[in-house]
Amino acid sequence: MMYSCGVEERKISTIILHLLLLINYLFCTTAIGGGGFSFNVTTLTFDESYSPLFSEFNIQRSPDDKTARLLLNRLSGSGIISSDYYKYGFFGASIKMPSRYTAGIVVAFYTSNVDTFERNHDELDIEFLGNVEGKAWRFQTNVYGNGSVSRGREERYRMWFDPSKDSHRYSILWTPTNIIFYVDEIPIREVIRNAAMRGDYPSKPMSVYATIWDASSWATSGGKKKVDYRYQPFVAEFRDLVLEGCVVDPVDQLLSSNCTDITAALMARDFAAVTPRRRQSMAWFRQRYMYYSYCYDNVRYPVSPPECVVVPSEREMFRSSGGLRGSARFGGGSGGGRSRRRRSGRNARRRNGPG
Repeated sequence: MMYSCGVEERKISTIILHLLLLINYLFCTTAIGGGGFSFNVTTLTFDESYSPLFSEFNIQRSPDDKTARLLLNRLSGSGIISSDYYKYGFFGASIKMPSRYTAGIVVAFYTSNVDTFERNHDELDIEFLGNVEGKAWRFQTNVYGNGSVSRGREERYRMWFDPSKDSHRYSILWTPTNIIFYVDEIPIREVIRNAAMRGDYPSKPMSVYATIWDASSWATSGGKKKVDYRYQPFVAEFRDLVLEGCVVDPVDQLLSSNCTDITAALMARDFAAVTPRRRQSMAWFRQRYMYYSYCYDNVRYPVSPPECVVVPSEREMFRSSGGLRGSARFGGGSGGGRSRRRRSGRNARRRNGPG
């Protein structure tokens, strides 16, 4: 009887914890509301911020130039690139995903400098991995530094909402000391720079990209579900464009001294720190929706990478391969393992688009 009571007490404690985290999450989502950013940032028009990267014929701009619609059809995907390079910054957009059947499609919002540093590029990714109708959308984040593609630092998650119904805000903060990925002002992941990371921490100037493309070979159910072009065109809508950081010449070895002040101001902003309330929201999200983390993949990394902070409640969720234990699975592809170097050659395109 005493054992039974102990089990019940633990169950009640777990339920109370989840209720508290849910209340906190609902508070956050109510506070941020819909449309635009609640962070004090300036949104830009397309002309002020981006240029076509490839397939300009598949890029549609709104009359007020505040929204860009990226199309994927049988001819091509499409992509845009920031007009400038940045040495650290806060980058965001409100994005609405394609609707209906979107298996095999990847929509990406990310930073990179592969066009300048082909052999040792840096990259920060948010990638949406397509969807089979009726199942939860999945997405992943990744961090590369100095060409460390063989040491990918990906995490995969499922959505707690349907991103094709309304626009939601996705942001990347990148500073000399930390990286934070946000969804609707809720931090879902933080990477704190560790000296042992060395060049694996992104530190070279990067551009900001948004793309949509056919990734039938791997994106959905391990490539079993392909893009079905009977549903074309597939449209990803980007608005509320935010690019805040220090604009630099990527090959200039003597970066502007203004970056010191600009970066210091960036690191003092509200979004540059995970407050206790935001940390509660992050814990709520990660415990309910994260289904793979490289930090818990002991097969791939017998010794956890230096920036990993092992959270006991997360550790209990995962097998040694980094995927969810059977009791924690939500169904669908579990992910894990290396992220493919994908993107149909878009990384090889120069800033002026395809030749």
